[in-house]
Amino acid sequence: MNIILGSQSPRRRELMAGLDIPFSCVTIDADESYPADLKAGDIPMYISRAKARAYVSELQDNDLLITSDTIVWLNGEMLGKPQDEDDAKAMLASLSGQTHEVYTAVCFADKNGELETWVDCTKVTFNTLSEEDIDYYVSKYRPLDKAGAYGVQEWIGYVGVTRMEGSYFNVMGFPICHVYERLKKYLK
Repeated sequence: MNIILGSQSPRRRELMAGLDIPFSCVTIDADESYPADLKAGDIPMYISRAKARAYVSELQDNDLLITSDTIVWLNGEMLGKPQDEDDAKAMLASLSGQTHEVYTAVCFADKNGELETWVDCTKVTFNTLSEEDIDYYVSKYRPLDKAGAYGVQEWIGYVGVTRMEGSYFNVMGFPICHVYERLKKYLK
């Protein structure tokens, strides 16, 4: 089985490498828009499938493509990747002192277009963040490539996250334990 990770995310690549299973990486250019009526975990599920469908015609007989997408869900609204630093600061201010959900969907696809998709959810509670904390984090770490404008594995996670229910790695953008469990059936 040739495992192909369809992701530009350095965090997903790092987590996948931690499994000690050979894999290759590809960049997939896919439309990441989604129907307006989708909510919470349905959004990343839709997008992870769109990523897989955009690349499935490139797959060979023994290939397994893995795609993924992550969003932050706060008070009935999706927080994706920020547009700029001001947007990142606004997102972090909205997360301050609140509990939100992080949804990551993972999709396995084969040459025939067969898709196996699931979503994982982790609840994250943030401490109250000062304006200075937010400004420091955004200027030093530039979280413009991260859903919700933060990386839990970075400084803001150290000082801001007070509680977590679910997978830490899901919050990083890839629920690697669940990926491994599902991969085992393909690796036999």
